[in-house]
Amino acid sequence: MPTTLITGANRGIGLEISRRLAARGDNVLACARAHPPTGERFEPVELDVTMEDSLAALSTRLDGRALDLLVCNAGRLIGRGGVDDPAYSAEAFAEVLAVNVTGVFMTIRACLPALRRAKGRIAVISSQMGSSARAKGAAYLYRASKAAATNLSVSLSKELGDEGIAVGAYHPGWVRTDMGGGGAAISVEESAAGLIARFDELNVANAGRLLFYSGEEIPF
Repeated sequence: MPTTLITGANRGIGLEISRRLAARGDNVLACARAHPPTGERFEPVELDVTMEDSLAALSTRLDGRALDLLVCNAGRLIGRGGVDDPAYSAEAFAEVLAVNVTGVFMTIRACLPALRRAKGRIAVISSQMGSSARAKGAAYLYRASKAAATNLSVSLSKELGDEGIAVGAYHPGWVRTDMGGGGAAISVEESAAGLIARFDELNVANAGRLLFYSGEEIPF
């Protein structure tokens, strides 16, 4: 049966994806910085994607195992305002970029031996907010981090595609979560179902794109 590893699996989209994949029979390594979820077919993993020792422990845990799918879902948002928003401190930039960009790259690298054993797939949860073609004001730090995450996924798709490992980036939609807010357009269930369908379709031939959860391609 397939094995999937999901970061940021303790709530919201990550938790719902974990539940759905486990329900259909996947073994799910459900990762979170604290209190990872437990359940049938869940393997709870404490993982801080910003800490090298935590990532090293993950790599050791995966030694000798094959990983069919990695979902880089852990994310951080600080500041929703315009250029004068005081939330945009140097410390905020360091924190968000550490999770949303560095954390994605380092998690992929920690999981790469296991992904190579299975010729697995990598799904980076990004956002249309990182698309230069759809740029708007506000939420500058989040937008910048997601632009970088999409760029990473596209670049990695070129290198890892030669090994049979497909990499894609995905916009989950405006989802009713702690980050998206109660007034968001879609439910966690709708987003997770669409994302899983996109992950299932991912292969080397169609990798290196930013897709909406429902399948439309987003220019970046």
